[in-house]
Amino acid sequence: MTEWLVRRFLSSVSTTDPEGRTRYGQFAGIVCIVCNVVLCIVKGTVGIVAGSVSIVADAVNNLSDASSNIVALLGFKLASKPADDGHPYGHGRFEYLASLTVAALVLAVGINLIITSIQKIVSPEPPEFGPAVVAVLVLSMAVKSWMAVFNGSMGKRISSETLSATAIDSRNDVITSGAVLAAAIVSYFTGIDLDGIAGTIVGAFICWSGFSLVRDAIDPLLGRAPDPALIAHIHDKIMGYPGVLGTHDLMVHDYGPGRQFASAHVEMAGEGDVFASHDLLDNIEQAFLKEGLVMTLHYDPIVTDDPRVTDMRHWISIHIREIDPRLTIHDLRTVPGPTHTNVIFDCVRPHDLAMANDELKQAISRIVTARYPQAVCKITIDSSYVSSQQ
Repeated sequence: MTEWLVRRFLSSVSTTDPEGRTRYGQFAGIVCIVCNVVLCIVKGTVGIVAGSVSIVADAVNNLSDASSNIVALLGFKLASKPADDGHPYGHGRFEYLASLTVAALVLAVGINLIITSIQKIVSPEPPEFGPAVVAVLVLSMAVKSWMAVFNGSMGKRISSETLSATAIDSRNDVITSGAVLAAAIVSYFTGIDLDGIAGTIVGAFICWSGFSLVRDAIDPLLGRAPDPALIAHIHDKIMGYPGVLGTHDLMVHDYGPGRQFASAHVEMAGEGDVFASHDLLDNIEQAFLKEGLVMTLHYDPIVTDDPRVTDMRHWISIHIREIDPRLTIHDLRTVPGPTHTNVIFDCVRPHDLAMANDELKQAISRIVTARYPQAVCKITIDSSYVSSQQ
């Protein structure tokens, strides 16, 4: 069904560019609104005819579910607004805010279900049971199961946390309806009232999933580390160009799905033609731009025609890993003098290294001077903003 809908309404729409993502997100929101409204009408009609308060209440719940879909729809719409003077990087993070709102609604549903269920435990009431109740709950579970699959599939296509959160919301509705149906069947045949207990357990599960969704929605707003697969792709692409000797200081800034900016330093032979090196970096930047990533590259010239400096760079790169295998160095150069040689370089440390910067500098200096007694290390400690590539 999902594939048919995509082929029918989104066959020529790209899933990578911002405009295409917006169309996918809005289409998913409209489909889910229609499903929830239809469920509301069907349940409301059956509930009124059968005189079932619980079915009517469930119909109203579907109407509130549609509000989550409206939030997602608005999120995609606002995220598609173009950049302006006040927001030069666009409005893509509206999608993250929409995801956070949906997550908060899921959490609120779980809390409300727990409160209602505890009230039923304290003041038990026999649950309504009959053909109409069973039919409506089964219909609801079937539709919500499809909606969970549909939103999950659409979310994967465009890497949307908002649609993933909506999928989990639909899955939770299936679990809730299933628990209500199971409790009603047990109560009908055994006389044991499990409605409140089942509701409390399901409510706790929904709260747990809602909390997880809130955490996942907050992460990109706080500036979480970029996807390791993206980092590996950037690293390998840069290193794949002839003349590139190394890359470091990679930073990726996320302003919403499909709106990422990055910068990196690229090591190239200092003895080469500066204009040729600049032209190569321009070509690399343009290649990333075609992929939708705005990249800014900085040229770092390094000495390649002095074997002693090359050997020193290689030796230090290997032996500083005795401190921590994730440590890397870059931009090494030497300034020889009559009594000592200044060895100047940067060292990139992971955030969780259990050493202060001064301690790290001293530890590296001891390693270097043990091999090069005349060396005086001038070290700049850099923080890593991405996962290690080594």
